[in-house]
Amino acid sequence: MNFSPETLQIISNKILTMGLEFTPKLASALAVLIIGWIIIKMLIRGLSRIFDKTNFDEALEGFILSLASVGLKIILIVTVAAMLGVQTTSLAALLGAAGLAVGLALQGSLSNFAGGVLILVFKPFKIGDYIEAQGHGGTVESIQIFNTILKTGQRKRIILPNGKLSNDSVVNWTAKKKVRVDMTFGIGYNDDIDKTRKILQKLVDDETVILDIPATQIFIGNLGDSSVDMLIRAWTKPDDSWTLPFIMNEKVKKAFDKAGISIPFPQRDIHLYNEKK
Repeated sequence: MNFSPETLQIISNKILTMGLEFTPKLASALAVLIIGWIIIKMLIRGLSRIFDKTNFDEALEGFILSLASVGLKIILIVTVAAMLGVQTTSLAALLGAAGLAVGLALQGSLSNFAGGVLILVFKPFKIGDYIEAQGHGGTVESIQIFNTILKTGQRKRIILPNGKLSNDSVVNWTAKKKVRVDMTFGIGYNDDIDKTRKILQKLVDDETVILDIPATQIFIGNLGDSSVDMLIRAWTKPDDSWTLPFIMNEKVKKAFDKAGISIPFPQRDIHLYNEKK
């Protein structure tokens, strides 16, 4: 298609005019975008410092900062688009349609998001608590928008979706300052029960990780097939509840050996009869 020189001159003039009109808008929009982005970072950093000074909940702090950052950036982008001449009503309708499509495609993620909000609001556990849930156990390392991260004693990292976590049972071992640890030690039927109780009581009194209040209980827990099971119910701090049984196992074994108290193992008596025909 051939254009006449007059037509080409008109087109070039219009392009030049549009460029002259749009360039200031583009420059202003870019300036607003850059300055706004910097201001948002400064606001988020300042809000984080305020949270740190007021000892704000660590999990809720991360959630609020992330939400505030995303919200402010969306407002900034909409503002820049309006400066460039994009109608905000059309942009809002487009964002709404895109949000609906994404929501339908990511129903599981939205469920996890809602679960994260419920966990942060009702606080069944917090960062640093030891919990058991969904067949896993570990210390809560972080509570994110969609997942909760656990750290095990073997330094494993477990990621639990918040949707299931907020709708299922959770055992929080560190919700209270004291936990009870039950330990069973078997002795033979021929051993002295009172003597054994005194030995166990001495071990309990000497063990520093066992709390004095509530008082430790020592009694016969069960009369087994081959042993009398002595049960110790001791109270300790949550952090010591995992090591206490190992400590007591060693001390009880050494004390029983020294006192001549047997630790029986399953055994069976067999009687043979010689019947004459």
